[in-house]
Amino acid sequence: MSNLMETVLIERTRALIPDDNVEQKRMFGSTCFMIDGNMLVCASRRGLMARVGTEQQAEAVARPFASVCRMGDRPMPGFIRVEPEGIESDDDLKSWIEMARSYVSALPPKPAKTKTEKPKTPKPGRTAK
Repeated sequence: MSNLMETVLIERTRALIPDDNVEQKRMFGSTCFMIDGNMLVCASRRGLMARVGTEQQAEAVARPFASVCRMGDRPMPGFIRVEPEGIESDDDLKSWIEMARSYVSALPPKPAKTKTEKPKTPKPGRTAK
């Protein structure tokens, strides 16, 4: 999938998630959509990652072009990778978003992270003033 196709997928995904409380964030080299700090789906040139939870995992991987996500050699239970062919139509994409939403909307909100400043350490060879 090219960068243009990735941009189109991001726009299609955003259009199917009209909620005001959905945050768009760059993660995993992709654009993720978050609800209350929890990842819903991630759109990238490799397709879609959907967070469906372990209870819906068997149903999800039974669908065409779907598999459990892997981080390196390790499977990521509850996270499904959908090949671009599996999300060509808006109906297919919407069904993945709805499956993920049914799981993620039941999760407790994550507290907002505050940015903390790290104490400045002097560079080697210099003294702090």
